Amino acid sequence: MLDLTGNKATAIAAAREAGLPVLRGAEPSEDVAQLQAAASEIGYPVFVKAVAGGGGRGMRRVDDPARLPTALEEAMREADAAFGDPRVYLEQAVDQPRHIEVQVLADATGEVIHLYERDCSGQRRHQKVIELAPAPNLDPALRDQICADAVRFARHIGYVNAGTVEFLLGQDGRYVFIEMNPRIQVEHTVTEEVTDVDLVSSQMRIAAGEPSPSSA
Repeated sequence: MLDLTGNKATAIAAAREAGLPVLRGAEPSEDVAQLQAAASEIGYPVFVKAVAGGGGRGMRRVDDPARLPTALEEAMREADAAFGDPRVYLEQAVDQPRHIEVQVLADATGEVIHLYERDCSGQRRHQKVIELAPAPNLDPALRDQICADAVRFARHIGYVNAGTVEFLLGQDGRYVFIEMNPRIQVEHTVTEEVTDVDLVSSQMRIAAGEPSPSSA
């Protein structure tokens, strides 16, 4: 499970299998020429992203095709130094998106619940600065769709315990899956404040074989 979700490319492939919307992208590679050709098919702007990345490491936005080779080389060096894996992939860029993440809990019986969403669009250098819950001005029907897709993804991969499924929401109202963090995050306390569910206690109970809170 950690291998699947820890590799962003395989997580995106699993999301596609589960029927979630995903961005156009290119398979992981260290071949600059191959990635350049793929970028031309995807269309600019694109993001270069480290396969094993996190925290904005090994990530570059590229608007100009002439800039892509340098961005690829920089991202691969950074990814190798930070994660021991220089491979990168390409992903279609979304202009001025909202970043919505859904907290999920899943137990060993296959029961998966969501504890709604957090809006982490306030970022600096791809690092989250402010988390809001619930996401402000989010259409209720769209919230339901995003949360249902987070549950669908976790169920599809057989996930167990606390995790966060992350999406980008475009200005046109369309959203896409980008990754899953298979762990409890530092911002989990924001969800605890609005749901009154102790996530740390819940994940310890699930790890001990108990059901998730909704099926207790």
